[in-house]
Amino acid sequence: MPHSSGSSLLKGVAVLAAAAVALAVALQHVFGMEPCAWCTFQRLIYLAVAAAALLALALRRVRPALAATSALVALVAAGGVWAALHQHFVAAKAESCAYTFADRFMLRTGLDEQFPWLFEATASCAEANVPLLGLPFALWSAALFALLFLFSAGALRAALQAAR
Repeated sequence: MPHSSGSSLLKGVAVLAAAAVALAVALQHVFGMEPCAWCTFQRLIYLAVAAAALLALALRRVRPALAATSALVALVAAGGVWAALHQHFVAAKAESCAYTFADRFMLRTGLDEQFPWLFEATASCAEANVPLLGLPFALWSAALFALLFLFSAGALRAALQAAR
């Protein structure tokens, strides 16, 4: 699948996921939009989506590996949808997102200490879920994760069709 639509979709997934993290970091450090634990956890998921998409592209000549990694991209993106919706509907309603799954996961990985500019949570979930262009930030993230899921599902479909 060197020049197929599946490769283009995977490239788009990698670029969009990396751009989402770049935008989040810019919003934090340039515009003062402080992240919560669920925000930083989603940054990690975006990076995992991008990495899995790049892996799928690297393995595109091996059809079963391409299909498997495209499925992995879709699965991780679906996890991102869940994380963003959880942030909006559950975590943002709580007093604090300390000791939630996202907070414990980020603390256990040590990423918040190794890369505080990227992964340190500095706000509560309620504070972090501010509207951006009238829509809460977590819902923007859920929409982007859903788009990444659709693109990766399209890449998986292309990989499975090419294997026939």
